[in-house]
Formats: sequence, structure tokens, C-alpha cells
Amino acid sequence: QVQLVESGGGLVQAGGSLRLSCAASGRTFSGRAMAWFRQTPGKEREFVASMHGLADSVNYRDSVKGRFTISRNSAKTTVYLQMNSLKPEDTAVYYCGQRVIWQPSSSYSHYSYWGQGTQVTVSS
Repeated sequence: QVQLVESGGGLVQAGGSLRLSCAASGRTFSGRAMAWFRQTPGKEREFVASMHGLADSVNYRDSVKGRFTISRNSAKTTVYLQMNSLKPEDTAVYYCGQRVIWQPSSSYSHYSYWGQGTQVTVSS
């Protein structure tokens, strides 16, 4: 049984930074793609960043490129999302997801496991 627990959200002013963490229990995410998505009320969950399960390749949505960085620890038990230069439009609930294969995807329906989400609010 895989469990994902996000933390690190909060309220920050525009231009500030936050680091989100996603801790996996039950098994490591070695060999499995991980990703961050976000969701605002009334909208679909949207892709933010992903990490390949077997390599260090990463992918980002265009609006966060150069500001957000996805990474993982060496034990492959925690994935991070460093968010810099935050904007009010980054306000959302952020979720981490895990696929059961190594290939990442930008589609939320391809991820089998999800955390409970962590709220990020950026004030102007």
C-alpha cells in the first residue's frame, strides 16, 4: 500500500518561496515516475512538474519553468518542489502523484496514487 503525504504549503507574499515535500511510505518510488499537480476550485487538476522514474530527467509546465524545481532525495522516499518567485496565479492546492511505471506523464489520470494535498496561497 503506497501512501503519499505532502507538506510545506502555506501563505506567502508574491515573489516569495516555498518548498513542498511529498513523503512516500509503504515502498519507495524507485522506478516510478513522480509528479506535482495543482488544482483550484472548479478547475481540473493541472500538471506542474514531473520526474522520470529511472533517470534524472524532469519536465515542467511552461508557466513555472525557471521558477520551480522538482527533485528527490537519494533514498527515493521524498520528492520536493522548490517554488521561487511565486505569483498569485500559483495559488492552488498542490498534490503529488505516483505512477506505477517509470515513464512520467502530464495527465493526472495516468497517476495511481495521490497525497491529500497542501494549500499554497500567494498574496499580491
